[in-house]
Order: sequence, then structure tokens, then C-alpha cells
Amino acid sequence: MDDTHAVGGTNAPEGLRRAVVLGGTGFVGRYLVRELSNWGWEVVVPSRHADRHRDMALWPSVLLVDMNRPARSDFATHRETPELTELLDGTDLLVNLVGILNERRHDGKGFERVHIQLTKTVLRAAAEAGVPRYLHMSALGADEESGASYYQRTKGKAENWVQRFGRKHEIAVTSFRPSVIFGAGDSFLNRFADLARRMPGVFPLACAGARFSPVYVGDVVRRFVEAIDDPATFGQSYDLCGPHDYSLGELVSYAAATSGHRRWVIGLPGWLSRLQARVMEWLPGKPFSRDNLASLQRPNTCSPESRRESTRLEDIAPSYLAGQEHRSAKS
Repeated sequence: MDDTHAVGGTNAPEGLRRAVVLGGTGFVGRYLVRELSNWGWEVVVPSRHADRHRDMALWPSVLLVDMNRPARSDFATHRETPELTELLDGTDLLVNLVGILNERRHDGKGFERVHIQLTKTVLRAAAEAGVPRYLHMSALGADEESGASYYQRTKGKAENWVQRFGRKHEIAVTSFRPSVIFGAGDSFLNRFADLARRMPGVFPLACAGARFSPVYVGDVVRRFVEAIDDPATFGQSYDLCGPHDYSLGELVSYAAATSGHRRWVIGLPGWLSRLQARVMEWLPGKPFSRDNLASLQRPNTCSPESRRESTRLEDIAPSYLAGQEHRSAKS
């Protein structure tokens, strides 16, 4: 691969095993890339927004790759975007964390493109490049046939496809299906804390009774890393849940109070929930959508007999939510 694609360099010694992490600049990705680096992997992170993540290029054994094609007016640039098979050449491990919670429109095509088409393109390239190991991020509730939302159905379809493709092409596939993931930098509790800051004392909430089993990002990353060389995980899918279940109303109240913006959470009836989803999906960042509402119609929890990760929400969340009161006071 032409090293002019790299943002920064890599101080990886020769002989390290090589991992390519798609979605490596995201919330879970940054934790996973750091952990793989700590375990002695050379980690390649492709990104179309490499300039925003230059700090990662300074991490040991991490190579950040700019996947954008140069502008035609940029006469000083002579590189070309690497093909996937070129990027994956010599790779021992491919991890796909790419996913979206919302799409621009409301027809499922955005989810189909990101969750299914991209996954197929990537894994076919991995098979051509001879990549032996693949870890796939799915989602709790993913179900190709009966998922309640476009998100759940496309996640389920992608997961089923990678398992079949892996068996056919002798790629050892393991997929993970987490409930909502929390940790410093998350878009779950942090979003509720930010919304609470903007609410005038009352927080109207759709589907306040929806159930979740929040799982700590550190536990998710540990399960990914532990699975890499464990043959017992090949061809398997794992649900990932934290030790306790909560209602959405409980989680919102907790995030609001812990961030210093205690609010009275009021659950909305169905028709108002639908109205709230329609309104909020037009707001910047699309904090809530009709597809999110559909996903909330089913519990996002693990079965009683499932293994539970040990880290409690209450032991981690205050470390990053409590400071929001002071940050918002300065803004």
C-alpha cells in the first residue's frame, strides 16, 4: 500500500500481526484500536475524515489511512485511493464496526447501503485478499425477518450473510450483538444529558417503558479481543449485555441527574411519541426518528440465561457525565 495514504506514521516493528478496523474512528472503534495496539497488533484504520482523528496516528502501531480521493485541483497530490483488496493485503484480522442509527430518508435504503451493501463489499474483498479472521458488530434485536425497524432488519440480514459467507469461503467469523453501549464519549447517555440540559424542567419521553441492558464499552472491546484466537467462537454470535436492565425513563432520569440537570421525565402516549419522532428527526443530528421509535417497541435486553458482563453503569457513567454541569456553565 502506498504510504502517501497515511496520516502520520506508524512505529510498528516488523512481524506484528495486522488488523484492519472499519469504523475505527468511532466511539467503540477508538477503544478497540487502542486495545489492539496495546496487545501488540499493527492496526490500520481507514477513514474518510482522517484529518479529524490525527491523534490516532500518534498511537503505537496505528496507521490512519485517508480514503478520500484527492480533489482534481490538488496538483500537488499524486496518490490514488487504495482499493479494498490492496488495503487488506497481508491482513490477519478484519473488524467491521460500521453502522448507523438513522438514515437521511425513511425508506430503509440508507440502512441497506451501510449495513448490507458495504458489509458484502468488504467481506468479498477480504476473501479475495485471503483474510482468515473477521469480527462483525451486529446489534441486540437484529432480526432479518421480524425486526421491528429498518435498523434491526438490515443488521440481522448483514449478520446472517456474513456467517454464511464465512462458512463458504473459510473465513472464521464471529458476530457480536450488544445492547446499548455506554462509556466516555458515548452517544447514548451523553445525548440524554445534553437534551436534559436544553429542557425547561420537564423531559417528555417517547417509549419511557422500553427496556435496555446497557453494556460497558470496555467489556465489549474485551470480548472482541478475547475472541480473536479462540476457535470456540468461530461461527458464533454473542449477545452482549450489562448486569442490570433499566427502562428508558430510568436511564434518562439517571443521565439528567448525574450530569447536574435533574428533570421530571414524563412518558408520552403512543400518538405523541410518533409526533415527537417526526419532529425530532428534522432536528440537527436527528436525535430521535420514526425508525428509532420502531426499534423501541421491543425489549433490548438479554435473556435470563445469557451471560452478563460485570461492569455496572453506576460505576462508570458519573466519571464522564458529572463534568457536564461545569462544561455547560462555561458555554
